[in-house]
Parts: sequence; C-alpha cells; structure tokens
Amino acid sequence: MRTTPPRRTRRDTVPRLLDSLERQPRGDAVIDALSRAVRALPLRGGRDLLHGRWLGHPVHPLLVQVPVGSWLSAAVLDLCPGRTREAGSLIAVGLAAAAPAALAGAVDWAELHHRQQRVGLVHALANTAAVGLYAASLACRVKGRTAAGRGLGFLGLTAVATGGLLGGHLAYRQAAGANHAEEVPQVVSEGWHRIGPVSEFPAGRPARRGVDDVPVLVVREADGTFHALADRCSHLAGPLSEGTVADGCVQCPWHGSVFRLADGWNVHGPATSPQPVFDTRVVDGHLEVRLRDGDVTEDDREPGTAEDGAAR
Repeated sequence: MRTTPPRRTRRDTVPRLLDSLERQPRGDAVIDALSRAVRALPLRGGRDLLHGRWLGHPVHPLLVQVPVGSWLSAAVLDLCPGRTREAGSLIAVGLAAAAPAALAGAVDWAELHHRQQRVGLVHALANTAAVGLYAASLACRVKGRTAAGRGLGFLGLTAVATGGLLGGHLAYRQAAGANHAEEVPQVVSEGWHRIGPVSEFPAGRPARRGVDDVPVLVVREADGTFHALADRCSHLAGPLSEGTVADGCVQCPWHGSVFRLADGWNVHGPATSPQPVFDTRVVDGHLEVRLRDGDVTEDDREPGTAEDGAAR
C-alpha cells in the first residue's frame, strides 16, 4: 500500500530554513578561521570559567539574561510616555552586559561541530546587529532624538529575538551545551555486568566495551587496577576510547576535554559535566562493571586511587 507523504505547510518554513542553514558549507572557511582565533585567545584558566565548568553547565545562557532582560524592559518603557530616560539607562546596562555574554558564547562556539557552528555564526551575527542597533539607539537618545532612538531600539529587539530563535535551535535541536552522557544512568541496568576476560585489556591502553548498548571506556593500569567510564564524552559524545590516557586522566580526541579516570570528574573543559563512572571488579578472570551510584565531587578521590578496581 502506497502512502502519500504529508504536504509541507507554512508551519514547516522555520524548521526547514534552520535545517538548510545547518547544511550550508559556504561559510566553513570563515568559521574555521574564527574558531582558531577564539581558541588562540590567552584565556588560560578563564576558558573553563567561561565554559561554565564551575557551574556544571554552560554559563552563556545565564549571562545573556541580563542584556535580553534589560532590552526587553527598555522596549516596555518606550511604550510608556515620559520614560525615555529610564529606557536609555536599561539599554546602557544591556550593552555593558553583552560583552561577557558574547565572549562566553564565542568560547563555547569554537568547540562545536560544523553544523552547530553554522547556526551559531548567524546567531552571533544577529546579536552583533542587535548590539549595533542598541548602541545607535542610545546615541540618538543622548542627542535628544527620542523618536529615532525608540525606532532603533525596537529594531534591536527584533534582532535579539532572531538571535534567540537561533540560540534555541542550537540548544534544543542541535544539543549544543547539553550533557551527552545524561542518559547513561537511565539506560544501564542495575547490578554487575561481565564485559570480557582480563587478558583482553592491555595495561595503559584504552579499550571500548558495551553495557546495555552503552559504550564503556576501560583502562587497566600497570598494577592491575581497572577504571571504567561512559565512553561518549559528555561535551559532544566524542569517543574517549580513542583519546589519550595520561596522569590518571583521559583526554577526548574531539575537543580536548579531560576526565579523571578514578571518578569521571571533568578536570578541564569544554565539558561542563563529569562522565558517568563504573565500579569494577575481577571475578573468575573476567572483568565486571557496575554503574556507580552517587554524585561525583571534585575532591572525592585523588587521581589513580584504586577502589574496587584492583584485580583479585
């Protein structure tokens, strides 16, 4: 029986436009150059601060609340007679707050996939246009050109709304900034799972196994201690089993996030969430793993500490 595909309607227009933007490679050379420039900024420890590692999720969505809220409030005041001065003050607050929000967004954007970066670039352009329009609006208000200032303000709010639409697509449709390992505790069943003979795990070399269709990274230390983490990086699902193991940590091969093997703690970003960690034991010459129950904290254990992992 042949079925007729549903007809496209006007309600499909925005999703189709955004999907086509994701697949548009024309700006990739510019994206690559800008990404390199952002990654080359001498931010040092400030980079993790801007990623939001200290917060447990990206800090950019939090920072943008100030300019967006200020500019939206200014638009409301512009609709009220005699409130132009107060509206101008709010516009100034939004402009001052836009810089740190933009820097945090740029640091996150530089560590995304190309499809996400394409949408993110237009998102940034829309917000840059908004900043320019609001700066012009404030200048007009200072010069007493109230009507022009109001008009430019409403145009700026339109640009902000467009940027917000694209930001929502990035966050919810493309999962930029989301924890890509969140589903592991929901998928892995309780109890111990046998994943292979001890002989299959050479010391110092990362290996990949599976538990309930969840890929698991396994690392055996020289003293026989085993460590096991969810293999898909919480940042963007990169394969940790293809990464570099050193100093009790594993580094994601895609964007460089570093996780401690002992407890999955995200030592360095761009990952803002730790990796789900598995307890390990050896029974009858076979390695068994069990999803560890409990919250991970940075000071739980020192790197390389054996816990349940020593072969016995």
